[in-house]
Amino acid sequence: MSTRGAGTLISTFVVVVIFAAFHQGTCITPTSSPAPVHKPCKVLTSCDDCLRNVTCLWCMTNNTCSDYPVSYVLPPSSVCKLSEARWGVCWVNFEALIIGMAVLGGTILISLMVCCCCCCCCKKSSSGTDRDEERLARSREVSRQRSEERRADRKTHHDEIRKKYGLIPDSDHPYSKFENE
Repeated sequence: MSTRGAGTLISTFVVVVIFAAFHQGTCITPTSSPAPVHKPCKVLTSCDDCLRNVTCLWCMTNNTCSDYPVSYVLPPSSVCKLSEARWGVCWVNFEALIIGMAVLGGTILISLMVCCCCCCCCKKSSSGTDRDEERLARSREVSRQRSEERRADRKTHHDEIRKKYGLIPDSDHPYSKFENE
């Protein structure tokens, strides 16, 4: 996944989280009427009435409302099969709810892992360019030093040739150019 795709995914996730936070934070002023009294789950006869109370579980096989077994994370099959159990809304069975939540959680985890990997790769690539620049600078310095050495060797060689043929005034050289005075 490219960093642009990861950035889009992150920004979409952030927008959804912010929207959810503001949506949950909306204030509804209560009226002066007393809080509704929840009826026992066994008395409720329709799925909609049953699921208005979050402590109730509706079973489609026998159309009964029962207390959600809070001692278990998932309701046992003795209460109702997962494919026939409804909790929260009538149109989603418990299996689909579990699968949907697992997919959502997995997507969030994978997104976070991709973001972490992208951040790590960006840090590595930036340090890699620093290493490349350092290696290039060292190479330039070595080349410059070699060039200076070659230049000094050439100068020495040329000076020796000039001395040999008397082109450089040197008092101790026997074959220096004779000058008329």
